Amino acid sequence: MIPEESMAAAGGVSGTAAPSELRQIAFSFLRLGTIAFGGPAAHIAMMEEEFVRRRGWVSHADFLDMLGASNLIPGPSSTEVAIHIGHQRAGWKGLVVAGACFILPAMLIVMACAWVYAAFGALPQVQSIMYGVKPVIIAVVLQALWGLARTAIKGAFVAGVGVVATAAALAGANVLAVLLAAGVVVALRTWINRRTGGSLAAFVPAASMLAPAAIAAPAVPISLAGLFLVFLKFGAVVFGSGYVLLAFLQADLVSRLHWLSQAQLLDAVAVGQVTPGPVFTTATFIGYLLGGLPGAVVATVAIFLPGFLFVAASRPLIPRIRSSKIAGAFLDGVNAGAVALMLAVTWQLSRAALVDLPTAAIAALSAVILIRFRINAAWLIGAGALAGFALMRTGL
Repeated sequence: MIPEESMAAAGGVSGTAAPSELRQIAFSFLRLGTIAFGGPAAHIAMMEEEFVRRRGWVSHADFLDMLGASNLIPGPSSTEVAIHIGHQRAGWKGLVVAGACFILPAMLIVMACAWVYAAFGALPQVQSIMYGVKPVIIAVVLQALWGLARTAIKGAFVAGVGVVATAAALAGANVLAVLLAAGVVVALRTWINRRTGGSLAAFVPAASMLAPAAIAAPAVPISLAGLFLVFLKFGAVVFGSGYVLLAFLQADLVSRLHWLSQAQLLDAVAVGQVTPGPVFTTATFIGYLLGGLPGAVVATVAIFLPGFLFVAASRPLIPRIRSSKIAGAFLDGVNAGAVALMLAVTWQLSRAALVDLPTAAIAALSAVILIRFRINAAWLIGAGALAGFALMRTGL
């Protein structure tokens, strides 16, 4: 008979999870969630080292399958890999424990940061620090955009889809419509080419991506139910990098609902960068600003809940989804749309962050350093905070 631990490592899932296994999962992911700085790529590398190489909970092939599956569904990919590992190790209980324990440390840290920000954010010293941090955040998003674009833009046709999607996003098109239209156009082109055996001209119907531009409207009252539904939608539709979330936050919370200013959105992203764990814990910060402690909990639960459900639902379907050329083409189009949305939101946020020559210089230098030397963004954010404080103190 194969021992349960060996069975889990080989890819099987036991019918019932022993309490000792759940404790191991909880401790491992609580620790990882506390030290996992550096964004999704760093999180994935840490999990591979911890659970493939050191603990042997999953094989390398299984880990790659988990990573590929996480990229095929919406939500934060590193958190979804954690959920997959938990399920593989200890079934449905392991799925819940692994995901919750990976998210919890970051949620608590971000919540504490939000309390400090709400209490002291108006002080001149804090404003001077954020003056230098916001340009660095623009550079961090540009670095993520650069990396995503290099893998997402597959050929001239997909690039054309990205160009049209960028124009549509800048014109005020609905964010979700841009993503879905980009996916449908690329999938349709692949389907036609397979049916005809020919090559479809690189024509992208711009009108299919364009939705009416956003119209200024009065601020919508904030409620916990409304907060839950908005962040549930974000968790259910955000593909690609966690930074794509910025486009949804900008479109819904800043432009449509008027719950946040662009400056507050940049501050929320900054906190998400200097704390460990998933980028999606930006939702915790925003939830606290909008609804206090209950708002932080509601926003966090809402944005991560779809990830748990998608992982649970997709595990039996992964082989079929990954082997489908049409599904792959749809994902290629969605990724191109994600790049377009990131371009558009970077342009919008940069107008709030780059307010003078020093902030433009900080952003440019930070972008060069990040792309050329790939250092941890947290160090640059700290340097930007010091630069902002010094510039404001000296009056430059």
